[in-house]
Amino acid sequence: MLQAGVVHGGVHLHHPPPPDVLPRQLPAAPPCFTGRTDALAALDAVFTPPGTGSSSRTTDATPGGTTVVISAIGGTGGIGKTWLALHWAHHHLDHFPDGQLFADLHGFSPDHEPTPPAVAVRGFLDALGIEPSRIPTGLDAQAALFRSLVAGRRMLVVLDNAATTAHVTPLLPGGNRCAVLVTSRNQLPGLITRHGAHPLHLDVLDRAEARALLVRRVGAARVSAEPDAAADLVESCQGFPLALGILAGRAQCQSRLPLADLAAELRRSGVQALNDDDPAASLPAVLSTSRRALTDAQHRAFALLGIAPGPDTSLAAAAALTGLPPAQAEHLLRGLQEASLLEQHTRNRYSMHDLVRDYAATTVHQHLTKQTKEEALTRTVDFYLHTAHAADRLLNPHAHHIRLGPPAPDAQPLPMPDDTTALNWLDTEHRHLLAVQRLAATSHQHDVVWQLAWTLTAFHYRRGHRHDELATWRTALDSAPHLPDRTTRARIHRGTGAAHAGLGQHEQAIEHLYRSLGLLSHHHDPTDQAPTHQQLANAWARRGHHHRALEHATQALELYRKLDQPVREAHALNQVGWYTARLGDHDTARTHCQLALTLHRRHHYPTGEATALDHLAWIDHHTGHHDRAVDHYEQALALFRALGNTFEAANTLDRLGHPHVALGHRDRARTAWREAQELYRQQGRDTEAEEVARRLDALD
Repeated sequence: MLQAGVVHGGVHLHHPPPPDVLPRQLPAAPPCFTGRTDALAALDAVFTPPGTGSSSRTTDATPGGTTVVISAIGGTGGIGKTWLALHWAHHHLDHFPDGQLFADLHGFSPDHEPTPPAVAVRGFLDALGIEPSRIPTGLDAQAALFRSLVAGRRMLVVLDNAATTAHVTPLLPGGNRCAVLVTSRNQLPGLITRHGAHPLHLDVLDRAEARALLVRRVGAARVSAEPDAAADLVESCQGFPLALGILAGRAQCQSRLPLADLAAELRRSGVQALNDDDPAASLPAVLSTSRRALTDAQHRAFALLGIAPGPDTSLAAAAALTGLPPAQAEHLLRGLQEASLLEQHTRNRYSMHDLVRDYAATTVHQHLTKQTKEEALTRTVDFYLHTAHAADRLLNPHAHHIRLGPPAPDAQPLPMPDDTTALNWLDTEHRHLLAVQRLAATSHQHDVVWQLAWTLTAFHYRRGHRHDELATWRTALDSAPHLPDRTTRARIHRGTGAAHAGLGQHEQAIEHLYRSLGLLSHHHDPTDQAPTHQQLANAWARRGHHHRALEHATQALELYRKLDQPVREAHALNQVGWYTARLGDHDTARTHCQLALTLHRRHHYPTGEATALDHLAWIDHHTGHHDRAVDHYEQALALFRALGNTFEAANTLDRLGHPHVALGHRDRARTAWREAQELYRQQGRDTEAEEVARRLDALD
């Protein structure tokens, strides 16, 4: 941290007040202060000279120096800045024997206008015992007198609820023995840059601290009587001290009110459950004072962020939401961040506390027309849809890709330079893409709903997000009646059926897949009929009907050969080979899988290559060629890992253990199965994980 800059004072003929004038202006210490260990330690570090400990601390802020030490405590309204400052101050009174000065500057008070610096300075001079007749006129002269009076004195000055750097500059003492605590919802960059203040950003309480605060407010017996409701309250408030304090206060006032009722009201009404006629007991009132300090452009961005899909936002998504170039959007976000209404938790990613976000959403009707809101959400939806579509084309280059209409003006979808970037972006934005689909569904953008389900399928498969895959297709299924195109409805049923099959829900899978075929039979279009046959083959195989699976796989192969689509033909060849192998015809199966491998390599399709290698390995193992099986499995595993396909990597690891056991490589089998088991658990594939666990037990 930087050390404060020099604060110069003018030369005055006023004499210091008599020694017995010791101002003690601090308000009472907060009665239920809890936690904040790290923040208190940070304040100790600021006001402790290098090389000294707490027992030998002196308030000569910088021994031998010429500057006053300042700490600027920042954070959103209601986060506990004043409580922290007062708690720390009361625990260090002995280090400020010449007095403590306090001024509430009301920079963001819901029921008070900001205190002018001249009024605050005059209050300090009165507290220091200066007779009114000796106080000069003019703020500069009074501030200079104040600095002269406290120079050389060991005093603490607490400036609470400051609005700006200019709000506090006249109140900074002179000399090098005073300490200053400033609290503000703004980050006060000028105070940090010009006066060397040490910034301390105050965040929410952690779960243990929040629970401890609730216990102190309502009593341990009441929390123990309703442990689930208490945990629900703590979770719903997400560590926001004012929110938790408001609810605890209501519980104290209504001793018979169950905590469960308070928790239910908060879940039902959100931030409005924390509203009250008393501004001091109303989170919306507190937040409104921060909002009123924003510019019109910041107001608009704040409201839009309240309704943006997903738990947080990237800079690129915020640019689409606001319709601004990234540099301008970043400037707006920085302003909201400096006002402590937004946090930048990683590079180019921003988030709001859920209660702040809920409040922001309530302001939409005040600052946005219906058209502005709809245009912003359309841009956001198009940003995510078109970026995801570009990513999908890289992850699955040989698949049939649907055509999208042009994105909305200023949607600014991101380019995808390579598949690694594509996969990373999809990992990061996955929750947002699911939220975007829900938003599209509620706003009746039925085309977007099914297009997102289609676009996410390859990613869901690669990462093993089977439940999310089914959820997206079920949402698309709800939109299907609103889509007039039969082929689109057939695709939705195919996607829904495949998702059911992936979760072992065989009857639903086969029902949807045959409905897909029925819709396609009117058009005789092999482009969509072939993949539907392939999904039917998978579904029947999962039920153990390999003869029926082989029939559908063979029909798909014949259709692809007519279409002259070699990569898809290779996929069908591999599928035919797999089901043939499961029926015991290993030679025929090997021939098909080797042909598939050759085609996939020729057309540079590593996913297909890995699948063919995996199937050849299975055939090798079941025909006694265990060394060759291990080699093929390891080649397949390397490709799946390079592709980030953790779903198939788990399957291959599971299968790899068997030829290792056959070869007597028990340690290698154990290593493969343990990794497979961990991947299965991460993917929620509990049945597979349990089967591997049994094999490991048997191996041991």
